[in-house]
Parts: sequence; structure tokens; C-alpha cells
Amino acid sequence: MSFDQKQLEKAFYKDGFSLGMEAVQGGISQQSLFIALNKMYRAIDDFIDSLTVYAQQQGQKLDCKKGCEWCCHQPIYALSYEMQYLNAFIKDNFNKSDLKQIKNRAEIKNNKFKKLAGDSLLNAKHPCPLLENGTCIAYNARPMACRIYLSTNVKSCIAFYKNPENEKSIPALLDFPLKAGKMMNEGFKAALKTGGLSTVEFRIEEILLVPPAKAMGKVT
Repeated sequence: MSFDQKQLEKAFYKDGFSLGMEAVQGGISQQSLFIALNKMYRAIDDFIDSLTVYAQQQGQKLDCKKGCEWCCHQPIYALSYEMQYLNAFIKDNFNKSDLKQIKNRAEIKNNKFKKLAGDSLLNAKHPCPLLENGTCIAYNARPMACRIYLSTNVKSCIAFYKNPENEKSIPALLDFPLKAGKMMNEGFKAALKTGGLSTVEFRIEEILLVPPAKAMGKVT
């Protein structure tokens, strides 16, 4: 890793920490937390948009886009404050019938994945509870992990989906967006910790089944 890349990772951590501190200074209310988290999501989205434009200028392309679902069948993890945001979005945008269907799909996936570990879990495939007709129904509130998973070759994603046990079936992911998003989330999490709020990591299907206040210090 080059020195410049290390410096950039530190910058993303610092940005995440600063945004997390905005929530802390706001008393870590649900409103202040969501405003800060939304800012972080917009920042990483803007970075990825810029990266996409740069790649196109260099004659390269990113195959990831809304409606491409090959990565939406594997285990996806998010932090508990992201769970708060995601659950609130779902509650505000779907009726009781929709919520019941989402919960049922979450229970099915959780039952399939909860006894798996290691490579068996990482290679497991089952559609995300929020996936309908090939599209994420909570796309605007999707967690960091979904935003930074960028492939330059959709064929590699399809190969991994169809043959995950094959060591050669590896998605052609861009490394730096993964690290940038992780560092920004780490900074945000560290800031919340200074305000006495701990975080827990969940899989998406667990997020949809665990009450927010139980998974994380209650935010009002």
C-alpha cells in the first residue's frame, strides 16, 4: 500500500469521526444520529460517483448499478446504528403487509445462515430479504457494505454466485472503496463510543429481526 493511500484512509477515518461527533454533540438523539449517518452515506456515494467518472475517463467501467443483484444473495453485514436507520426507513415506507413479508423473508434467510460459519457462511447464497424483482426496495437506506461493493466485471460476480466454492471464482472488486468505506465507518463508530454508545455488527436478516433498542443503546 502506498503512503498516499494510507493518508487517504486516515482522511476517510477522520471524516467519519467528525460526522459521528456531530451526532454526539447533538446528544445522540435519533434525529442527530440519522442526520450524521445520512451525511456519511452521501459522502461515500459522492466519492464513488467521482471514482466512476474517473474510471470512465480512463477507459474503464464499473459494472455495479441499481438493479444488479448478484451480490445481494451473500451474507451482508452492517453496524447497529445502520440498523436503526434501515429499520426506520422500512417502517416509514412500507405497510403492514409489506413489513410482514420482509420479516418472513428475513426469518427464512436467518434460519439458513445462522448455523453456518467460516467459508460455509461466506459462500452461502440466498436472496436478501429486501430484494424484490432484482431490486433493493430499501436502496436509499442500504448500509455501507452495499455502497462500497464495486465490481469491474459482472461476469466475475456471476461466477462467484454460481460457483462460490471455486477459489478462482472471485468478484473483481475495487479494493480502495472497500477500505475507504470501512475506515469512514470505523471513525463514525469511534466517535459514537466517546458519547457512550456502543455498536454491534449484524447480518442484514438479523437487523430486520432484532429490535433496535435491544441491539444498541436506546436512541430517542
